[in-house]
Amino acid sequence: MGAALRSELTKLLTTRMWWILALVMFAYLALVGGFFAFAMTLGDPGTGGLAEGEDAARMVYGLGNAIGYAFPLLAGTLLVTGEFRHRTIAQTLLAEPRRGVVLGSKLLVSIPVGLVYGLAGVLGIVGAGALILEARGDGAYLGSADVWEVIVLSVVVTVLWTVIGAAFGAVLTQQVAAIVVILVFTQFVEPIARVALTAVDGLEQVSRFLPGAAADGLIGSSFFATGGSVDLLPQPAAAAVMVAYVVVFALVGRFTTFRRDLG
Repeated sequence: MGAALRSELTKLLTTRMWWILALVMFAYLALVGGFFAFAMTLGDPGTGGLAEGEDAARMVYGLGNAIGYAFPLLAGTLLVTGEFRHRTIAQTLLAEPRRGVVLGSKLLVSIPVGLVYGLAGVLGIVGAGALILEARGDGAYLGSADVWEVIVLSVVVTVLWTVIGAAFGAVLTQQVAAIVVILVFTQFVEPIARVALTAVDGLEQVSRFLPGAAADGLIGSSFFATGGSVDLLPQPAAAAVMVAYVVVFALVGRFTTFRRDLG
């Protein structure tokens, strides 16, 4: 496993895509954080906006999951699909024929990658959001333990998204198809499903188990749950749901893609 991990890290550090995507994520979430913080400060206090005070800060700082989770998903997926796109998977398996070890090393390497993306995301969204909340609102609340819990858990969730992305890449190894599926799901399918399911009696609780909703539950803050119509999953259950997505995708990938002849 040690040799496989070193090989994966070497392959990662010799490519530019991962840090370019991290810079794009930082810039995008800085823009989003600034925009939403500005929106939170429009109007007079107590007029019934989306949120105020510490709640507004928690919502802004937690937006990285609701708005930006496509980035770590893509980063994790590219760790696996890149090998199939460039047809280097055969050489990787010649060097390490134990396919479970190869897949496991890719999942493990996605953890530090996710940490980098998590830090980039919170630096962008908190940096821009805090400046505007401090200047235009009633404070950035960076001295609050509850606010810091949201920030730290946002990094943890980003790590989990990256690992989920790597596991998903083991299932759908065609890189362009995987990218399209991730973008369509994160930007259209899940947001629409979360809103639609809450409007149907008997199905509103199902939305809590969608991956983005589970991530919101782990963070403890959600833009989608602003109205309070659906409670988020408790943090332990939310973490278990996200880990379950990793396990399911990894097992499917191991016993389909990584079981047949690869070249």
